[in-house]
Amino acid sequence: MLTIYLSPSCTSCRKAHAWLLEYDIPFIERNIIKQPPNKIEINEILSLTEKGTEDIISTRSKAFQDLKINMNELTMHELYELINDHPEILRKPILIDERRIQIGYNESEIRQFVPREVRETELKEAREQIKKIKQIEYSEQEEQ
Repeated sequence: MLTIYLSPSCTSCRKAHAWLLEYDIPFIERNIIKQPPNKIEINEILSLTEKGTEDIISTRSKAFQDLKINMNELTMHELYELINDHPEILRKPILIDERRIQIGYNESEIRQFVPREVRETELKEAREQIKKIKQIEYSEQEEQ
């Protein structure tokens, strides 16, 4: 099952949420501020990232800068506590299922969560439309 960690005030979060609804993708919604990820969830999130904490912590955010913390000096226990106490430092939204993760909203990357059957149907429809357009263009060229 897909889980989306979001903040209602976040524009990217609202876009991702709307996109999931549009494609009728079932998901569990978690308000990252009111209910931050627990230790197990943080471990699951980190296990799917490429760069670990660098991918999930917004080090350029004012919230993080105000903390004056060196991420390289934190133990895992300190990281859990930091996220629990200051969930606003997490990048948002975080979309995660059993095999995939997306951090932030990117319209082309979020498509990875569309079921394969739907993607295949959309690809087939797109190819048919391209074929029709080419046929129209060919007919117009012949008329000239």
